[in-house]
Amino acid sequence: MKLNPKVVEYVKQQLSSNPTWATRAIVKHWERQTTDEKIAQNTGHDNGVGYNGTDAFILSSFAEQINKGRTLSPKQLVIAFRKLPKYSRQIISLIPADKLAALEAKVA
Repeated sequence: MKLNPKVVEYVKQQLSSNPTWATRAIVKHWERQTTDEKIAQNTGHDNGVGYNGTDAFILSSFAEQINKGRTLSPKQLVIAFRKLPKYSRQIISLIPADKLAALEAKVA
């Protein structure tokens, strides 16, 4: 599926600056990790899904923290804002079709 470059740029911007987007993306992306990757907090499969090896430990720990009902600290958000934009295409693939259509209309 060809993605609208304006949507990709918008999502990157949101992932690098919006705490709500970042928090949701961390959890949704973590959910795509395999069970063994979640347990080990690393990347064990080259499947194009989930976090890369560099980001797996820190972002998995953030996801677990969020799933326990805690929020990210300002320092953790800065780290997340720096790391998440590279996952914009994977995050876009998680957006339901109706919401993606609305997003495309918004940024057009």
